[in-house]
Amino acid sequence: MPRVLVIGSSNTDLIIRASKLPSPGETILGGTFFVAGGGKGANQAVAAARAGAQVTFIARMGCDDFGTQALSAFQSEGIDTQWIVSDPHLPSGVAFILVDERGENSIVVASGANAALSPGQIQDQVYENAEICLLQLEIPLETVVHAASLSTKNKTRVVLNPAPAADLPEEIWPHLFLITPNQIETEHLTGIPPNSPKNIAKAAEILLQKGAKNAIITLGAQGAFLATPDQTLHIPAFKTTSIDTTGAGDAFNGALSCALSENQSLETAIRFACAAGTLTVGKAGAQPAIPSRDQIDALLANLP
Repeated sequence: MPRVLVIGSSNTDLIIRASKLPSPGETILGGTFFVAGGGKGANQAVAAARAGAQVTFIARMGCDDFGTQALSAFQSEGIDTQWIVSDPHLPSGVAFILVDERGENSIVVASGANAALSPGQIQDQVYENAEICLLQLEIPLETVVHAASLSTKNKTRVVLNPAPAADLPEEIWPHLFLITPNQIETEHLTGIPPNSPKNIAKAAEILLQKGAKNAIITLGAQGAFLATPDQTLHIPAFKTTSIDTTGAGDAFNGALSCALSENQSLETAIRFACAAGTLTVGKAGAQPAIPSRDQIDALLANLP
């Protein structure tokens, strides 16, 4: 069975929903609080698993209650956790997330053990039967580069979600089968704000010129823009009411990687991923909101 290998961060999200996001120095009363699994790597691993992929997750967590609970949650999703390391010296990562009544969010992350996920934790054998290696940027960049290089060596296609925005070294670009920045990350990588069809196409072309084989710029409520050496294509988003945008990009990337591991075309995979993202913004939290394969298929089946 094809496998998706996810290498990245795991956090516990501490979430407060309030009427608005506070300004510096401002205190807002009346919010509601809950705790959920998070971290871009973990969210994407869960998203790929719920979308139907056989997932192996490589991460680093603390020997604390947050780490223990996260590990149990991954195992309940059917994720292979044998390569996850429990660090005896560092705490598990946490994220403090504020969400306003429109579903917009503000996030601060304390990386903890995520910052110690080293290249030495990733070995050739983890790539066995892996069709896709899905990476993000909440772990050390040298580890991301190492993982991408090993993926090429082991003939595994690399999907890089370059989030949060950061500069990428030249040596990583030739390893990228696909890069999936959002609008902020696209401007950071290309210097072009993707705020018009012309700029979006121009920015995507720069991503290909840098060495990525394919690029998908995610555009939130406007959908996604695909650029390959042979075509460009805008795929619109599905209409929905947004409750919480936290984790929507992660749901997109996890579902996308699942579809690609099944050898779906890029266009079909993007529609599948857009459906996953749409369903995610309709619920609160990151991992709690990520949809199942049945939910994704049902949404797609009911579209005109």
